[in-house]
This record gives sequence, structure tokens and C-alpha cells, in this order.
Amino acid sequence: MVERIDASPEFMESERVGRYKELKSSTRAFVDALIPGYERDILSIIGRGVVEDKDLIPPITDNRDFNIGIIKCEAGKGSSLHIHATIEVFFILTGTWAIQWQNKDGAMYEAILGQYDTVSVPIGLSRGFKNVGDDEAMMLAIIGGTHPGKVLWPQETIDEAKKHGIEFDIVGDLVYRGDAAD
Repeated sequence: MVERIDASPEFMESERVGRYKELKSSTRAFVDALIPGYERDILSIIGRGVVEDKDLIPPITDNRDFNIGIIKCEAGKGSSLHIHATIEVFFILTGTWAIQWQNKDGAMYEAILGQYDTVSVPIGLSRGFKNVGDDEAMMLAIIGGTHPGKVLWPQETIDEAKKHGIEFDIVGDLVYRGDAAD
């Protein structure tokens, strides 16, 4: 049985409301974010999820059992393939997105999703996504778990990111070292 509680308007506003116009965002939320084609903006709403940018703090930090953020990117942009130790749900807010996955045998597949479509990507499946529409688009990302762990990236993504000046520190957060390609 759940015990009933009370909450003041001030508590709700300061601890439980995330207003879109006040959300902090990061264009360097993940190790692949500076690799051409994978540029995107991440807006955290509830919990940190699997974000690798330690400075991206969501307005709602109580993330028991799930984390929520918004992914926003230009046409033709998205993420490289990666794996999570949790279920990841994508809910399309605007635009058209290709949700891509790769099986262990290397076979690639994708599902094209439009506004209000949803996909639930299982634990351990190598996945990525791309805005395949003509305009900037947004989708909601929901990551399962209170402590969802870190993203597992292919070594080639980590190596390519390093060429663009982004790598991991000892605890798995990102360190930006400028454009290493210069």
C-alpha cells in the first residue's frame, strides 16, 4: 500500500516540474556527438539517464525506475550504433525518424516512425537513430531503470570521437579537448 502524502505548490514547482523553455541542453551529451552526422541536442527532463555529459543536470532528479529526455536534431543527423543495459523507448514528437538496429550477425534493419509512433528497443540490441525527414525533428527518449548504467559504444566510434576531441575520463564521463583534427 502506498502512503498518501502532501506537497506544496513550491515543492512541486522546484522539484517536480520541468518546463521546456527552461530545460538545459547539451550538444556534447554522448561520445559520438562531435562526429559528423551524429550531431544532436539532448535535453534532460527526468534523471540523467545514460548521458555522458556530467554538466547536463535535469530539472527533475528523482528518477525512480525511468529517465526521460528529448532528442532534437537536424535532418540527416542522429546517433551511431550503441547498446544499453536497459530498455529504451522512443516516442516521436515531430518529424520522421529511422530507428536502426544491428543483429549479432551484422544484419542491419530499420523501422521508419512518424509523429506519435513509439518503439521499445530491448536490452542488449545494438541501436541507433536518424532524422530522415526534411526538417529539424524531436523525439522523447525514455530509459528504464533508476541506475541505467553507461552506453556501450563500438571501439570504432570511440576512436573516431577522439579524432574530434572528445573522450572519456576515468569514471566514464566526457572530456572535451577541442577539435583534435585541426
